[in-house]
Amino acid sequence: MLRPIRTLAAAAAALALVSACNSASTNGAGTGKPGDVSGNTRGVTADSIKVGGIVSMTSASGYSKKDTDLGARARYLRANAEGGINGRRIDYLGAEDDGQDPAKNLAAARKLVQQDKVFAVSPMSSVTFSGADFLEQEKVPTFGWGTLPSFCGPKHIYGFNGCLVPTPGGTLNQTWPEGIGQILGGARGKSVAIIANDSDAGKFGIRTFQQGFASAGFKVSYAKASVPGTAVPSDWSAYVKEILSSNDGKAPDAVVSVMQTPNNIGLFTALKRSGYQGLLSDPTDYDPGLLTKDATKQALDGVHVLLQFQPFESADPKMTQFKADIKAAAGGREVPLNMHMLTGYMSADLFVSIAQKAGKDLTVESFQSAAQGFSDTGTLVGDRAEPKGQKDSFGCGALVQLKNGAYEVSVPFKCYEPIPFK
Repeated sequence: MLRPIRTLAAAAAALALVSACNSASTNGAGTGKPGDVSGNTRGVTADSIKVGGIVSMTSASGYSKKDTDLGARARYLRANAEGGINGRRIDYLGAEDDGQDPAKNLAAARKLVQQDKVFAVSPMSSVTFSGADFLEQEKVPTFGWGTLPSFCGPKHIYGFNGCLVPTPGGTLNQTWPEGIGQILGGARGKSVAIIANDSDAGKFGIRTFQQGFASAGFKVSYAKASVPGTAVPSDWSAYVKEILSSNDGKAPDAVVSVMQTPNNIGLFTALKRSGYQGLLSDPTDYDPGLLTKDATKQALDGVHVLLQFQPFESADPKMTQFKADIKAAAGGREVPLNMHMLTGYMSADLFVSIAQKAGKDLTVESFQSAAQGFSDTGTLVGDRAEPKGQKDSFGCGALVQLKNGAYEVSVPFKCYEPIPFK
């Protein structure tokens, strides 16, 4: 049976108890080598596999990824209902809350390994991953959304849709430029403006997407990481003026925002008020919760949102299964779907799939051996393969458009040939 997420009080009590019982264990997972406890595989018994998660359940801004835990729980529930992993039940401890705090992220990783003795961490979903080096050192198979550099390169850390942070020698996912090209009837002769926050992430986004759109055949008329990352501008007129004259004095055919929802609402509203009639797109605003406010629906109406998984509106049987699993994990209730649920679900799904291949004799070594030759097709994130996914993305995605208060698929889910990152 899956354990409920602990309350803070219970967690504190458990921490005190385990600390008292294991005061000699301060750096490693036990007395054996990494991945082992006293010579046995950590977290694996004859009939169970212990797994935990790390998720930003809370944050100072109020932003939460808590539904990542529900998504993982849903996938583990189904796996257990189907007989577990080669006969072993998945003992999912739930997710530790790192509060988007690097110190808490590392502390959560240490707790899961040194005290809870988990075999794997899945899901790991946060804007920080300071626990990555520790988990890699301890040889803990770890799964999450590969949007952070730590998902690209380490041997024991896996992105559920591959590595999304390209490095020299890696590749770029072309879903966004290829999809927008389809909507516009081809990229040839078309121009695009790309805007991001003035931050390291924003600058990197500009660098990657500028290369991707240019490679697809677009003229990149504007590419700047110029919007303050610390506060949403109250006046967007200067940005709008610059964008609308960027295409040799004319407006570009498309404006792509590599920013979060509050910035997108401000920018897109200002562009619409200026009379802009071109295509608007971003990678973040796919959330039914955004549709509960009329002002938000109006600001984002017509916007095409990039996805790197099958849209919830898809008729794919695996999406039908996902929805049924989420409902079961929610106690039979219909709950609004969001991308955090799918992040947790697919993190868990990749772990389960590799562990199944590892066979009955489950150890870190057998798991890693299975991962080295793992591949499957037709999942909710497309075709998967390891260790390819530890260097490249799986190259798949879709676009949906918010239209009249509902999302519609504007470019169906498809896998595109990635391009070399320069």
